[in-house]
This record gives sequence, C-alpha cells and structure tokens, in this order.
Amino acid sequence: MTHILRIDASARRDGSVSRDLTDQILGRLNATHVTTRDLTTSLPLIDEAWVGANFTPDDQRTPEQAEKLALSNQLVAEIQAADTLVIGLPIYNFGVPAALKAWIDLIARAGVTFQYTETGPVGLLDGKRAIVAVASGGTEAGSEMDFATGHLRLILNFIGITDVTFVTADRLMIDAEATLKSAHQQIAALAA
Repeated sequence: MTHILRIDASARRDGSVSRDLTDQILGRLNATHVTTRDLTTSLPLIDEAWVGANFTPDDQRTPEQAEKLALSNQLVAEIQAADTLVIGLPIYNFGVPAALKAWIDLIARAGVTFQYTETGPVGLLDGKRAIVAVASGGTEAGSEMDFATGHLRLILNFIGITDVTFVTADRLMIDAEATLKSAHQQIAALAA
C-alpha cells in the first residue's frame, strides 16, 4: 500500500505551476491513499509557548502545552504515515514560501523527527521518498541565487528523508514553454 502526503505551499490556487506539477506527479505514482496538506490555510508560527511545550518532557506537559503541540503532532503523524511526500515548492524571493517555513518549524522536532547523538544529528523518518515540484519565475534551481531547493533538501535529509528528487520548472518568465516541457519529461521519467 502506497500512502502519499501531498504538501502544497503556493499562495496561488488557480494557475499555480507547482500545484499543477504536483497533480501530474500524483497521476504518475500508484498511490492507494493521498493525504493533502495545503499550507496556505494559515499555519501558526512557533512562539515562546510552543518552544517551551516542545522542550518539556511528554509526561510533564500541562494540558495547555499539549494543546500548543497538537497541530505539530498531527503534521508529524502525517509524515510518519506516508511512504512518499510530494511537495509543491514555488520559489518566492529566492527562498521557500513563509507557509512552508512554518511547516518546517512545526515538524523539525528534536526527539520526534530527529535526535542528537555523539556523532551528530540523526533523522528519525528514514525509509521515505520525497518528490519536490519546483516552480520559479527567474531563479534557476541549484544556482547560487536558489536558497529554496538546498534548504528543503537539507531539512528533509536532517529528519531522515534522503531519497529526494526535484522536478524543476524554473525560469518560467524566461522560457515557459521549454521549462514546462522539461518538467513534464522529468515527471514522465519518475519511477512509480
């Protein structure tokens, strides 16, 4: 059974290239179950109360602290249940959208999705695959101006997801036709 977690981060619902590519990737994969998480529905930013709750041992948390972590726990559970993450990543101002950064802050948790060891941090969500649909107007994926793809790869690797594939539709404002043709070819080459 293949369970996919779809993550949408584009502020645009209509006309979003990253959402369209994510749709196409899902069509290519043989999923028996898809959970969709649209990050633009206003994830909270972490704050002092969240940090305090996160670093309080489970058995010592107050009901208020447990409530503060409830959404984070749900987001982590969605990743834990998935075999594959399909993430729509529009590049905004050379980086990840604020909504995706909020998601990252809520799911990157010491002792939950990674742990520190004597030899360094170890991700706890290994054995999963991630396919990231990248869309940008002018930022070339992997270039020195791209602070989005490297950041997301680092975070995914940090929590244990090391099988990461990028489908890129970058520089859309320069040559949309060639860029989209390339992205479609990348999707066609994906293993189901």
